[in-house]
Amino acid sequence: MEVKKIDVADLTYEQFYNEHWLPGIPLVLKNASKVWKANGTFSPDWFRANFGDRKTTVNGTEYTMKEVMDLVEGKDTSRPVPYPCKYELRAQLPELVDMVYPLNLGYAKPNWLESSWFKRGYWGNAVEMFVGGVGGKFPYVHLDYYHLSAWINQLYGNKEFTVWPRGQEKYLYPDPNDKWKSAIPDIEHVDLDKYPLYRNATPITFVVGPGETLFIPFGIWHTAKSLEPTISVAFDLLNDHNFPLFLRDVWDFKKRQSTAKAIAATSYAALGGVVCRVGDMVGVKRHSSQ
Repeated sequence: MEVKKIDVADLTYEQFYNEHWLPGIPLVLKNASKVWKANGTFSPDWFRANFGDRKTTVNGTEYTMKEVMDLVEGKDTSRPVPYPCKYELRAQLPELVDMVYPLNLGYAKPNWLESSWFKRGYWGNAVEMFVGGVGGKFPYVHLDYYHLSAWINQLYGNKEFTVWPRGQEKYLYPDPNDKWKSAIPDIEHVDLDKYPLYRNATPITFVVGPGETLFIPFGIWHTAKSLEPTISVAFDLLNDHNFPLFLRDVWDFKKRQSTAKAIAATSYAALGGVVCRVGDMVGVKRHSSQ
């Protein structure tokens, strides 16, 4: 598997759909986020000036936006850099929602997570801004829950990503208590005596820079690391293609609580899927701030 970088000027939606979405092949789109006001605007200085007092909590500690940006840029070295530091745009920075419109960038469509049906279930319908400092990395290799496909838009700084092709689950030792996470504690320094099957894995590592968008199809194991101060905006994609797997996951997750909750949640999601499928057929337009 190869992760290509393709400029949106050279890729139609139909090409993306047939060559990447359907076969599940990751892709870096260049200049896709140019349609966003956030592109070329989001930066540590801009956030200090406009949202310096806005707060978020990371691992039980509350930080202001100014404190976060000072830490990731090394202006404050008195304490560790918080990671992963994220803001849910609709809840914490609602003023910015229209700056990432259209959310689908012309490629991540149709997206049923933009429908009000799936906001009630909290099934990945989030638009999150991630802020990271040098060396800040996702704490584990993982798959995205509910078989959702991820779109990660790099708006400031360079971030390194590593992905593994579908079908390499056994080489990554899924955690028995959470099959969506790898049990390997440090993927950059794997103990091959303890995890011998990892010798067969074929990780693909690449850098995503400002103005670039990474599409990670469902079922692709991945992780990330900031190479410098970074700001990115991520969202997930659900539609008719990955909905059957999504529905199965809804059942599995809720079944852990009770059969009654599993029946209720799965029935609700199934009905939402019918509504969204019909909506696609009649050309319903959805907005990320619905």
